[in-house]
Amino acid sequence: MAQVLSTIGFDADDTLWHNERFFQMTQAHFAELLADFTDKPNLMQRLLAAEKRNLGHYGFGVKGFTLSMIETAIEVTSGKVSAPVIAEILDAGREMLRHPVDLLPHARAAVETARQTHRTLLITKGDLLDQERKLAQSGLGDLFHAVEIVSDKTPDTYRGIFDRHGTGVDRALMVGNSMRSDVLPMIEAGGWGVFVHHGHAWDFERAEAPSEDARYHALQDLGELSDLIAKIESI
Repeated sequence: MAQVLSTIGFDADDTLWHNERFFQMTQAHFAELLADFTDKPNLMQRLLAAEKRNLGHYGFGVKGFTLSMIETAIEVTSGKVSAPVIAEILDAGREMLRHPVDLLPHARAAVETARQTHRTLLITKGDLLDQERKLAQSGLGDLFHAVEIVSDKTPDTYRGIFDRHGTGVDRALMVGNSMRSDVLPMIEAGGWGVFVHHGHAWDFERAEAPSEDARYHALQDLGELSDLIAKIESI
């Protein structure tokens, strides 16, 4: 009997390894730098608004985040932010680009197990150089049949990727911690979307779960993935 699924796609940041916690640590430092001008809740609201405005210009990732911090600092200080503070923001961005890659629980085992029976892909968005660095340091690179680093994740993005590297999106499953990027567009494209809970999440990536859709599933961690795949294959 033919498999229901031929290809399993994995998100990277906060699905296979830690990422958002470094953004949150940097945001806390950013708030300390500007504490004389505004409180943290207001600053974070202004920063998120800047990030959303700038996605079309800078894309996802640390570099765009750093530029958005600088823009926000200029805004909340009415142009009075000092050169030393700007320098500290830039240094914080560089530090984020140097952070170590720590795998999340069950990440390696989940990919290794999926690879035994299906084609496995890494599908991530963000800065090309940073994503390549993290993949190399993760030690997981050899476990994927293909790697796609994209500017955004849309239904058309998923259709194209699973056509190129699989047998179509309708026989593919995408695993990730972002409802907005990993689950909803994948299901809209005709595939399976699996949400993996993570303790940290960027507000921009939050969305309502498509709980009534038969191709939607939620897991507490990647340790549950192999059982879910086996369940889908038994349909």
